[in-house]
Amino acid sequence: MSKKALLIVDLQNDFCPGGALPVKDGDKIVEPINKIMDKFDLVIASKDMHPEKTVHFDKWPVHCVRGTKGSEFHPDLKSEKIDFIFEKGTGNRDDGYSAFEATNKDLEEFLKENNVEELYVCGLATDYCVKASVLDALKRGFKTFVLTDCIKAVNVNPDDGEKALREMKDKGAILIESKSI
Repeated sequence: MSKKALLIVDLQNDFCPGGALPVKDGDKIVEPINKIMDKFDLVIASKDMHPEKTVHFDKWPVHCVRGTKGSEFHPDLKSEKIDFIFEKGTGNRDDGYSAFEATNKDLEEFLKENNVEELYVCGLATDYCVKASVLDALKRGFKTFVLTDCIKAVNVNPDDGEKALREMKDKGAILIESKSI
């Protein structure tokens, strides 16, 4: 029997207001995500787990270093409901934008072993790790949904989030709001 899974991308302290690399209103998606967790067969999450020194920090401020408060989930996220956490960006040479780049477990293999055919993606940030994870899920043949009210963009350029949504939709992602689940 096929299942549906919720993938929560990088809802970590450093990406929320007050963190090292904050996404504006990044904390505002916690409540709607908490409300839908029980509607899925599986709830999984990704986390940036960077080493102290990595080429990734040539592009970005230091963030989500393994073992720091910044790498922890937002405190209001019901993390006890998460079945498995995929760690990415763990090496010195990888950015680890996509959850499919996890180094502690193969996400594609995990989803297939658990008969997941539909993947619902939420989290931070729309224009980087959410987009990369969604595009990788589509390439691997998963029916992929983006929960538009459960994501926020960095918006280095003001329309980066909108561009990312268009690109994901153009590649086959289905854009929906969480209330329609």
